[in-house]
Amino acid sequence: QVQLVESGGAVVQPGGSLRLSCAASGFSFRTYTMTWYRQAPDQERELVATIAAVVPGQIRYANSVKGRFTISRDNARNTVYLQMTNLKPEDTGVYFCSVLIPPSRFFGQGTQVTVFS
Repeated sequence: QVQLVESGGAVVQPGGSLRLSCAASGFSFRTYTMTWYRQAPDQERELVATIAAVVPGQIRYANSVKGRFTISRDNARNTVYLQMTNLKPEDTGVYFCSVLIPPSRFFGQGTQVTVFS
């Protein structure tokens, strides 16, 4: 079955950096677009970044993270990454990786990122 396991979340100070990882299994990773979402307390889940299957592939970012976050993937390791720099308090939330395998969208359990001074 599809499994997505995120890791790398932590408590950091504003201006800090983190790298999130998502290990995927149970599907042909290299053929699917991978996406990072986040959900802040009492807010809806929002798309953060997405990377297409083909490398170099189409990459999109939410306006709020452009220039600070970088999404990448390692098809040999079945892993997608999210490098986050210059973190702000508003980046706080649970970060999920996700894959759409029609008709279902799958999410991992999430990893908590807290930006706190």
